[in-house]
Amino acid sequence: MKTISLKIIKLLLIIDLFLIAGSIIFFDTKVLYNTQIGFFSSTLVMIGSMFSYLRMVNKRVEHNIITVDDSKDVIDKLEDPYDLYSEDIVEDPDVDLAEAIKEEKQRMKANKRSLFQTLKDTKAALSIYRMSAYILLVLGFFYLHRHEMLHIPSYLISLTLPIVGIVWVLVSDKENQTQDRVE
Repeated sequence: MKTISLKIIKLLLIIDLFLIAGSIIFFDTKVLYNTQIGFFSSTLVMIGSMFSYLRMVNKRVEHNIITVDDSKDVIDKLEDPYDLYSEDIVEDPDVDLAEAIKEEKQRMKANKRSLFQTLKDTKAALSIYRMSAYILLVLGFFYLHRHEMLHIPSYLISLTLPIVGIVWVLVSDKENQTQDRVE
């Protein structure tokens, strides 16, 4: 995990250096401010999201909580997510349709999740790291807009670069791992 983190940090620094150089050489300081604020806030959002999900997964592993149902094949999950074509279900022609609907509604009511269960599953989404990064993103946008320095194209490009860079590092590392296993 540390090697991936180092690769991500190195790539983000290289991208930022190219952003700074391109903004200074080809544009003015307004574009430089937009690219730096956008790049920095987007990087914080990505790192905060990754860190919060990492903590959530580590806690689940530590407490032996498994939430994946491995009883179905991946292709079956994609083709039949609601298990409509299951071979385990025996159809009874004598079943009253209205009664079956009532039973299904009662079963759905019994499966409702409590507020505590919902909050427990959204810990990564409501992480302080992630929320503070989004707050910085919004404040940076408002700052640029208020001082009439907002340049939308450079801001949007700088928001997408960390996402593309991090995903590229993760995908290339995953491909390298699968190639190492094959060999």
